[in-house]
Amino acid sequence: MTLRMHELLSSGRLCYATDLGAQICGDSLELLAQMPADSVDLFVTSPPFPLLRKKAYGNEDQHLYVAWLAEFAKLARDALKPKGSLVIDIGGAYQSGRPVRSLHQFRTLLTLVDDLDYRLAEEFYWHNPAKLPSPIEWVNKRKIRAKDSVNTVWWLSKSDHPKANVGNVRVPYSESMKRLLKDPEKYYKPKRRHSEHDIGEAFGTDNGGALPSNLLAIPNSQSNDQYLRTLKLLKRPGHPARFPIKLPTFFIEMLTDPGDLVVDFFGGSNTTGKAAQNLGRNWLTFERDESYCALSAIRFMEDRPLDAIEAGISHIESGHSLDL
Repeated sequence: MTLRMHELLSSGRLCYATDLGAQICGDSLELLAQMPADSVDLFVTSPPFPLLRKKAYGNEDQHLYVAWLAEFAKLARDALKPKGSLVIDIGGAYQSGRPVRSLHQFRTLLTLVDDLDYRLAEEFYWHNPAKLPSPIEWVNKRKIRAKDSVNTVWWLSKSDHPKANVGNVRVPYSESMKRLLKDPEKYYKPKRRHSEHDIGEAFGTDNGGALPSNLLAIPNSQSNDQYLRTLKLLKRPGHPARFPIKLPTFFIEMLTDPGDLVVDFFGGSNTTGKAAQNLGRNWLTFERDESYCALSAIRFMEDRPLDAIEAGISHIESGHSLDL
């Protein structure tokens, strides 16, 4: 690890570690405050949303949400490297008793930019086509609002020119583009558009994929993934608000290099740590709930028999750390 772990352990407990990262149970504000300056390449996280109905994982009230989240973002900025980034996924919500949207995610953005000196590098929108219709009152019952299936994802940076390479996250070509690349002269002739934008011969070059847009269509339909399958076999409850691994994977690939440090300060089921591990990045995750910390180790024990996984979880729950 590139980070001095003993500095973090003074206010948190090491639950488990791999060759690249560590899950630490503790108060994220205290842990972030101990992070060395200019030490983190990327923070990527999904904080609890300020939903009207209280959730088991402890979402914040809407009117307190912006100030609460800004505390974490301020400490994260201090720990970021000059070319580092903060990617934060924030879902929407309705105001209490009204079919009117809360503006918490937009107020959060303005606070982070205006008060904390972050730059908005780009806004992304995560479309979850598998999301169930909600809220029930306005969508299912009264049928006066459409289903809410998009989260805002703010890509914020410490400087105007953060580390980034969109070429790392190219997407498959469309069928029409594949036909063009196979026989460019048949389907396309370079010409100057009315806008004076000159599309040259390079348009027919195969770059291994198309550049992505800022609309990320990623279904959150993981009902049978390894984490949930194992929890079901163990008769254990999983974290109720998991984002799909493809979401942090996209930003880790675009904004970091192998060996860089990725941190998630709302670790939950540790999807971010698993994504970073898969990509050869160093990682740290912070989570205050001991149960979620212990159960997230399942993500790193996919090749172990069920009794060994149960023993590992029990080892963590008894107050020990596990070497994975």
